[in-house]
Amino acid sequence: MLTALDSPIVLAPMAGGPTTPELVAAVSGAGGFGFVAGGYLDAHGLGAAVAAVRERTARPFGVNLFLPGERCDAGVERYRARLVAAGFDPGEPVWDDDAYPDKLALLLADPVPVVSFTFGCPDPDAVARLHAVGSEVLTTVTNPDEARQAAEAGVDGLVVQGFEAGGHRGVFDNDPADPAGGPQYGLLALLRLVAAAVDLPLVAAGGIVDGAGVAAVLAAGAVAAQLGTAFLACPEAGTKPAHRAALAASDGAPTAMTRAFTGRPARAIRNTFLDVHTAAAPAAYPQVHHTTRPIRAHGDPATTNLWAGQAYPLARPLPAAELVATLLAEAREAASRAAAGVAR
Repeated sequence: MLTALDSPIVLAPMAGGPTTPELVAAVSGAGGFGFVAGGYLDAHGLGAAVAAVRERTARPFGVNLFLPGERCDAGVERYRARLVAAGFDPGEPVWDDDAYPDKLALLLADPVPVVSFTFGCPDPDAVARLHAVGSEVLTTVTNPDEARQAAEAGVDGLVVQGFEAGGHRGVFDNDPADPAGGPQYGLLALLRLVAAAVDLPLVAAGGIVDGAGVAAVLAAGAVAAQLGTAFLACPEAGTKPAHRAALAASDGAPTAMTRAFTGRPARAIRNTFLDVHTAAAPAAYPQVHHTTRPIRAHGDPATTNLWAGQAYPLARPLPAAELVATLLAEAREAASRAAAGVAR
């Protein structure tokens, strides 16, 4: 599917609100490929989102699911107590499987062209069942070892995520001893290493915000570029006002990796909450996510999760279809410049 796109632009599935049906439909309608973000939704909510996209476009799109990991409760109550002591009113640190079995069952009964996975590798049986109903399967990888594991499970392609990416890292193992979330590979280096390790189509993700970035990853062996941060500023996105303001701020505050908001490593624009609580945050997902949810819900830019890739200052507030066209034009121009340079 992704090697046959009209344009090599893929909308990253951004769970928690930014990826609306309008945004998915606009990207797919413009010749790219949109992904519904299934994370945090129950099966009913996911079904409604899929139906809403189908009402808006006849073009193909995909669905992303979070895979539940091993439960880890270490440090959760201590972290919650820390937030209470800081004057917050946190939620309860409950564990759940993100309704994964129900959502997988929904997609087996009502297939979409592509299903992608984050936070792990789908088991071979799930991959085979999705193949049986006509869905292609992708999974997100952050290092060559994960790529080999995914290839052995029978997936059709990989989303190769560099450390520049905004939001959650798709690491398989949420190791409490490793706050950074495993080996830190830049996207271009990771693309070349994964291409040497497995023979699968690769979708590049991480810090791509303009067409020159798209051209760079295509030249490095990707079949498509997956962009998330670039689309956060689009009017169709469900990005919250504080998040939009932080993306557009002239000071361009740096980003950092943190577990403070969810318990999994994720890249966000630095703010007070991130700076104060990152070092104390445990590797307990989704317990930390549920604990901080009421805090984040206030929309205070000092305490909410401002997910963003490292190149976020380059994001532009264009309508999604216009952004896809702009990215393609920029990519063609960058590729032409590169070809001219090689020909010298």
